[in-house]
Amino acid sequence: MKMRWLFAALACAALLLLCRTAAADNVKTDYDHHVDFTQYHTYSWGKVEVADEFNAQRIQHAIDRELRAKGWQQVPGDGQITLVVKDRVQTQQQLETFYDGLGGGWGMGWRWGGWGWGPGGGFGESTTTVNNVAVGYMVVDMFDAQTKQLLWRGISQGELKNDPDKNRKMIYDDIGKMFSKFPPKK
Repeated sequence: MKMRWLFAALACAALLLLCRTAAADNVKTDYDHHVDFTQYHTYSWGKVEVADEFNAQRIQHAIDRELRAKGWQQVPGDGQITLVVKDRVQTQQQLETFYDGLGGGWGMGWRWGGWGWGPGGGFGESTTTVNNVAVGYMVVDMFDAQTKQLLWRGISQGELKNDPDKNRKMIYDDIGKMFSKFPPKK
């Protein structure tokens, strides 16, 4: 009996770890590996094209905070780097399946005597529902102001919530993750 509980606990822990890993993978960065980022210290804002003006201010504030912490300085219009931000919101379908019992019949599953193969297994009937979910994408690009060459890109995606405070927190968290290893080292 103790083995069953131990197995169930380990399976739950593995599932939680997998879910946490998947959720943490919503921010990605890439950069030109031939660029020496130590030569850059100033930046200016280019276009900030986002659907919500409040988010534009939040994004700029969060990026300004991260770059200041790295020793960079914002200058009006003639920085070494030009920052451009774009976002997009799209609706995606999410499928959720619910099982309504253990059911009968032949198959793998729980029955008196524990897990196993044989009569009494199976999972019964299932119901699948389709939900529309708003997913937001944000792209932060850094261009060399002289050459107009793309040097660095950060991409974030996440399910938007109905709570504006949670969405604001997600913006700050994602930008923090984007710039956690900035500037890139050669």
